[in-house]
This record gives sequence, C-alpha cells and structure tokens, in this order.
Amino acid sequence: MIRILDPGPQTTVQDLGRTGQMRYGIPPSGPMDRFAFVVANRLVGNADGAAALECTLVGPRFDVDAPGAMAVTGADMPLTVNGEEALRWATIALKAGDVVKLGPARTGVRSYIAVAGGVDVPLVLGSRATYIRGRLGGVEGRALRKGDALRVVPSGVARPRRVERRAIPDYAGESAIRVVLGPQADRFTDAGIRALLGGPYEVLPQSDRMGARLRGSRVEHARGHDIISDGIALGSIQVPGDGQPIVLLVDRQSTGGYTKVATVCSCDVGRVGQARPGQSLRFQAVGVTEAHRLLRESDAVLEAAVREETA
Repeated sequence: MIRILDPGPQTTVQDLGRTGQMRYGIPPSGPMDRFAFVVANRLVGNADGAAALECTLVGPRFDVDAPGAMAVTGADMPLTVNGEEALRWATIALKAGDVVKLGPARTGVRSYIAVAGGVDVPLVLGSRATYIRGRLGGVEGRALRKGDALRVVPSGVARPRRVERRAIPDYAGESAIRVVLGPQADRFTDAGIRALLGGPYEVLPQSDRMGARLRGSRVEHARGHDIISDGIALGSIQVPGDGQPIVLLVDRQSTGGYTKVATVCSCDVGRVGQARPGQSLRFQAVGVTEAHRLLRESDAVLEAAVREETA
C-alpha cells in the first residue's frame, strides 16, 4: 500500500492509455512522456503498461507499508527516501515504513513513479489512466489527495537496474521538435509556414495535458481558420484565428474545426509535454519516411535504455 502524505499540485495514476474510445469523444489520456513512463516500469520489472504515477512540477510525499521497489524518471525532481538523497533513473529498494519525497522540478515538468507490481486501481473502459476532465479512471477520476491509499499489485523481487546515462533525456534549453506538415498545410500562406518553422515559440502557462499553447510569430492562414470538424491525432498542431499554434496532447478533444498546420512526430511528443512555461520550442519539418526512421531510432534507444546491474 502507498499512503499519500502530500500529493503535490497534480499527481495522477496513469497507464499507457485508454484505446478505442476516441469515437465516443473520450481521449486516451496516459503519460505525457511515454519514454520516461515505460522506462520507469521496466526499471522495476513491470509490463510497459502497468499503472504508475505521473507528477506535475512538484512530486508527492508518501510512505509504503511493505518492502518493495520503485523507480523515478522524467523531470529532474530531487528525490529522497527517509530524507536521504536517492538515485533517479534506477531501481530503488524500499522497506516497510519508508517515506519517499519528490521536490520541485529543476528541469522538465513531469516525473513518473513506478512501483514493482504496478498501482492497483479499477479498470475503466479498459484502462486505469486518469482523465480529470471526464472524471474517469485512476482514483475517482481525479488527482491524488492527502490521505489516499493506493494498493500495489503483489510482485516478486525486482532486480536492480539502471538507465544508461546517454539514454537519459535532457529537458533543459530549447527543444527541437520534428513535425510532418499537414493535414491542412495548404490552408496556410508560405509566410505562415516559414513563421512556424522559423520559431521560436514560447510555451504558455495555460498549457496542460490537453494541449501546449504557444506564443510566437503569427502562422498566417491563406483561406480562413475554420474547417469542417475532423479527427485529431496526437501531436496535431492546431492554429485558430489568432495564428498562435496549439500542440494537442494526450487529453485532447476527439475532433476539431480549426486548421492543423502540422503533426509532431510521435517520438517528440514527450519533449513537448516536458517543456516548461516560458521555455522555447522550434519546429523542424521532416517527411513521412524520415518520421518513420526517427520512430525506429527512438524505439531502439528505448529498448537499449535499461540495463541490469552487475555484481
């Protein structure tokens, strides 16, 4: 059992998402940074989709009532166990009564806490992921509160593992985000496309799990910003009438009637989710073939990221 002593501003239970429900207007939810989430689970020997905690800007403080193991990845939040600094991106053994605390993020936005066995909350439409706007999944469809107690699925002993240093993302500085132009790139002027790819664009404080709102050079429309509503993919860059892009993320709406100038490559969506308010992004256009190559490259990094510790 995990007992929440201080939840932080927004800590939720997530798994890899609620698939097959967009047709009913229900987004997949799941982790904003899939790479960090999956790595956390692999560090404790879980399946990739086991439920874990996503923490935003400041992590929680909690204790455990039995021995186990955990791992913390993602944003650079200082991590302590019983007041002693602990290693992130590695397996950590826990004893009954241990108190874990994650402090304010120094870089990045979201950290992930995986526990061996996974967090045990009820399935809702086939997933444990929390969708706060719809009050679905997780713990009563909401962020965690002080006093919440989370069951952990029983598991065997987690072998000690760590992440290769070169595989740990750097969330500081300006992120280069690769995009494929379209599906409505023809609804923008050449100057508008050049503006998007010229950047930079500042991440605004109004950003959330639904979308990253950006501010920068106006992305000019050629024939108006409204279209007949169509489906929205993860990473779609929607441009309303003010010409300021919005990157749509895991809690996005299922359809929308604003033109979409480009789509973020899936391997870069996590970097958008880790960009802090005030941080800058730059967009770089690639073709579909290059986007597929980047995805294969990202998958290879993930497969090689976690290594078992040797005696």
